[in-house]
Amino acid sequence: MQASVRNLCPMIRWSVNISRTITSSSVALNKANESNLDPIQKLYLEKVRAYAKKSKASSGAMVDPNPQILKEIEQETIKLNRLYGGGDMTQFPEFQFNEINFEEK
Repeated sequence: MQASVRNLCPMIRWSVNISRTITSSSVALNKANESNLDPIQKLYLEKVRAYAKKSKASSGAMVDPNPQILKEIEQETIKLNRLYGGGDMTQFPEFQFNEINFEEK
């Protein structure tokens, strides 16, 4: 029984090494040969790269907001100000806790 397990161990190690090699080489090949991608993969990569470029240019703001989305955000902000008493909704609130005097009679 032990001999058969010892015989399998090199095979398992070999298969793990081969799968790691295939995986890492396929990633390297995909980066090098983007011309071999199908049209849908190319389009997806182009859109992701364009969004990343626009996102960096906008420095944290929304990318290509349309007027309807901006109007909805403004309406929700007004509603939250009305419900929770206004203030700056972009900052974390400051809490003040008063010391309780337990020795009062």
